[in-house]
Amino acid sequence: MTSKKIVALTAVFAISGITTTQADNIEANDSVFDNVTLKNVSIVGTKVNKHNLTPSSVSVMGSHQIQTNQIGNIEDLSSQLPNIFIPEYGSRQTTPIIMRGIYSKVKGTAVGYYVDGMPHFELSAFNTDMLDVKAIEVFRGPQGTLYGRNTIGGVINVYNYTPFDYQGTKVRLRYGNYNTLKAQASHYALLNDKFGFNVSGYYEHSDGYFENVTLGKKADKLNAGGGRIALHYKPADRWMFRLSSSLDYLNQGGYAYSVYDPEADVLADINYNRPCGYKRLISGTGFTANYTTDSWSLNSQTSFQYMRDDQELDQDFTDKDKYLVTNGIRHNVISEEVTLKSEHESRFQWVAGTFLFNQWGTQNQGTRTFNEWDEQGVGIGFVEQRSPYDTKLRGAALFAQGSYNVVGGLSATIGLRLDHEYNSMGYSRNKFDHNGNMQILVNDTVYTMKFTELIPRFGLSYIFNKENMLFVNITKGYKGGGFNVSVSSEEDRTYNPEHNWNYEIGAKLSNAARTLSGEVTLFYIDWKNQHITQTVPGVGNVINNAGHSNSKGVELSLAYRPITDFTILANYGYTYAEFLDYKKSETADYSGNMVPMVPRNTFALNANYRIRNAGTFDAITFSAGVNGVGKLYWLEDNAVCQHMYVLPNARVELKKGMFNLAFWGKNLSNTKYHSYYFVSSAKYAQKGTPITVGTELTINF
Repeated sequence: MTSKKIVALTAVFAISGITTTQADNIEANDSVFDNVTLKNVSIVGTKVNKHNLTPSSVSVMGSHQIQTNQIGNIEDLSSQLPNIFIPEYGSRQTTPIIMRGIYSKVKGTAVGYYVDGMPHFELSAFNTDMLDVKAIEVFRGPQGTLYGRNTIGGVINVYNYTPFDYQGTKVRLRYGNYNTLKAQASHYALLNDKFGFNVSGYYEHSDGYFENVTLGKKADKLNAGGGRIALHYKPADRWMFRLSSSLDYLNQGGYAYSVYDPEADVLADINYNRPCGYKRLISGTGFTANYTTDSWSLNSQTSFQYMRDDQELDQDFTDKDKYLVTNGIRHNVISEEVTLKSEHESRFQWVAGTFLFNQWGTQNQGTRTFNEWDEQGVGIGFVEQRSPYDTKLRGAALFAQGSYNVVGGLSATIGLRLDHEYNSMGYSRNKFDHNGNMQILVNDTVYTMKFTELIPRFGLSYIFNKENMLFVNITKGYKGGGFNVSVSSEEDRTYNPEHNWNYEIGAKLSNAARTLSGEVTLFYIDWKNQHITQTVPGVGNVINNAGHSNSKGVELSLAYRPITDFTILANYGYTYAEFLDYKKSETADYSGNMVPMVPRNTFALNANYRIRNAGTFDAITFSAGVNGVGKLYWLEDNAVCQHMYVLPNARVELKKGMFNLAFWGKNLSNTKYHSYYFVSSAKYAQKGTPITVGTELTINF
């Protein structure tokens, strides 16, 4: 497939199915990226062959769509693409990505997240600012054959610009209500035709949306900042090296939870007496080396990530002292992946490689229970349990995938991955009173677990022409077991791996003029030992295994472009995920109930219209859309649900020379909805984000 046709199918339409599933190069033209001057923009996929024969359900969002849809972080992707839901609640310590009903709420990931090929292993490292993102690529369904551990739900790839794509300086200032401010700046330069660099940084502030009436302060105030620097060296046409480093800091209030009465649908004021907060520092470094010949290419990706986060939580969420939880985590991970793949045009296309990682860290958790109070209700007597943990996780994998063009447009794909992990946790637990007296509860106990798994993939595709095809995939998903840090009894200390089988059939279609394109996919997922997270009062989140579940649904994407400067994009996902067999206890049988936090419907309808040479301005662009989510149940008992809600958004952008001025709004109807609900010492919920409006100025020079 030529690069021009890939442009038409990916960068212009930029919706699920308009790609031919990950063509190696996603190029852009000036009509799409009209805010900057681009040269030879491309995304080089290290796991997709030059002549791709393995289509699957995938969405690609180019930088124009990222900008007009106001995608500033990963949470903004929620419901923009079919069957993707990312609830915004609590803090950025956890960012569960729910894809086709598959997710992990607190421990590990169910959806892989990669930035320029660097894997992010923990949910707490997902939600950072997206600086100068060129494209976002979303694979739905298990991707274990090529991407490995904890991709049981899918994979999200984020690609940033390089100085070989774009040279110049960009400054962006964004301001909105609630005193929300974001400032970004970046510079890309080529010193010669072989060496370039880029540097970027940002600062973000928000006074917060929700007030804690007890403290008289906003509960969710936020300050964040960070930056990235990268060096790019291309000594010859066949060689490419990249060294990048990033730093991200966050200081966030959060946990805007208050007592909720589901029967009356009344949410009380936020009124806990101790400030809750979350602080996080992430440092990441990656080195990429790539060598390409006419027949094959070799890619090496070395990554290191350090994360430090600290949480303080008034876990009773009342104006009295009952429970106070502190949690400090230090996380390190180093990984190495080497991939060898074909680059020729023959009937047999292949990819093979190896992946190694070593993850280690410490966690110090403290749970304070108050038993004596002064006249103002402030706790002066307490019992505190402190539990230090040392964790180690190591893994190795071998993988290979081959596709063969059998005859005409018919191709077959077979893939296999051998994955092995070793997991250990050592911990102790001590009990203190307010006088400092200590009692040893658990003394230096060590748990270990080992997992070995074969992960296969089978697929068939039939390409009618370069715009129309059918595909069928059968893939296995796998997520390793682990250890609960928070437990009410030692029986809950470990949980087993979960597995699923994903069956899907889809079609990618386009009319002859390519003004109308789309994809439809039907899927069925058979799911064993699903990881379920429950909140235990005074303890925290505990993971258990559900027996047997399934998830089935449909995904539909359409792009209509009747004229050059007018595009309508529609994405819809339907998911029906239920427990087939889940007996939590002798008195709690949830078999037949819906899997919690999985919306039945997700949809987005967006329209973009540009007027060129509009009087004083070089161009005026109008963007408007709606996002919808629901119905979803919050807990396994299905007692409380969030009904469907729709959020309208809009943006108007004025372009004049090097200046772009935009006016934007999100949730313009000020729709009331809940972003989270749980049961602990009482029933609690958090409000969804209210109407936000503001302006944005971008300067390119």
